[in-house]
Order: sequence, then structure tokens, then C-alpha cells
Amino acid sequence: MSNDETVDEIGANDSGKGESGKGRPTPKRKEAESARKQGITVPKDPKAARRAARDRDREARAKSRAGLMAGDPAYFPRRDAGPVKAAVRDFIDRRRTVGEFFVPFAFVVLLLGLVNNPTVQTTVVYVWTSVLLLVVLDTILVGILLGRSLRKEFPAKSDRKGAVSYGVLRALQLRRFRIPPPRIKAGGKPVTPKIKK
Repeated sequence: MSNDETVDEIGANDSGKGESGKGRPTPKRKEAESARKQGITVPKDPKAARRAARDRDREARAKSRAGLMAGDPAYFPRRDAGPVKAAVRDFIDRRRTVGEFFVPFAFVVLLLGLVNNPTVQTTVVYVWTSVLLLVVLDTILVGILLGRSLRKEFPAKSDRKGAVSYGVLRALQLRRFRIPPPRIKAGGKPVTPKIKK
């Protein structure tokens, strides 16, 4: 390379410094993807590579789960995302439903059904039928009230698609096992987050 070429090259580099651009062309998709993949070091051994991939997946799932349990909307799955679903969860969580006591009651009825006494068994059948009827009636009532509330808050029908069934299913779950966790206690008071020491 001649001295003239070197001087021209240096002059071109110096003149580029004053420009407001980033000073380099935008990389093509292939180049960007290969650069990103190089950032993740993959072991050459296939077993080690699979193990590393499993560890990364496990960490990502744990992070996502922790975010979901903390109530961070960024980690909500599509089923739970959006203002409509948040309104549904708050509507359901602020009231007690018969459905949320259904599972524990069913367990008690199952145990009582094992008692070898005709009077107890007859009583269990009547009580069980009454509870089932109450659950059905309460679920229908919750669905009607929820639908009415959503129509006021979200007039567009497309926004409310599947929201009532989502709320009904949540109403049938035990409160402590609801995911995402409730932001509102039964009665309407906000849930105070537990501070981990």
C-alpha cells in the first residue's frame, strides 16, 4: 500500500467522525442472528449442550413463574393478559362464591359416603344434591352479573370475547390456588403484598 493511499484512508476515517450517523452500516439479519448466537456459548459435547439448553429453559421458566406469581403483567400468559381479564379477576376476587368451596366440600362428602350407615348416606345424597344446585345457581348469577359489569366497562363486544367463561372458571377455583393471584380480598380491600425477609 502506498503512502498516498494510507493518507487518503486516514482522511476518509477522520471525515467520518464528524458525521451524525452511527458510522457503520446496519447489519443484515443473518449477521445479527449469528452475532446473537455467538453470545450464547454452546459446548461442543452434545450432552453438555443439551444440559445447558435445559438449564437455560429451566431458568427462563422459573423467572416467568416468579413474575406470574408476583402479579407482574409482563409475565402473564396470553389467556390472562389485558385490561378485560384484569377487570374479570378483580370482579370475581372481591366476592365469595359457592363454587370456591366446592372442592373441599366434595372431599368431605366423599369421606362421609364411606360411612356404612343408611341414614348418613341418605343425608349425604340430599346435601350433595343441594350443594350442586347451589353451585349451579351461584355460577349462573356470577356469570350474569359479570357480563353486565363488563358491558358497562367495555362496550366493544370483541373485547369481552370469552371473558365471562374465564371469570366463571376462576370463581370455581379455591382462592389461594388462583393464578394470577388475587389483587383484591373478598370484600374489596386490596391485598397487601407479603415482604420476604
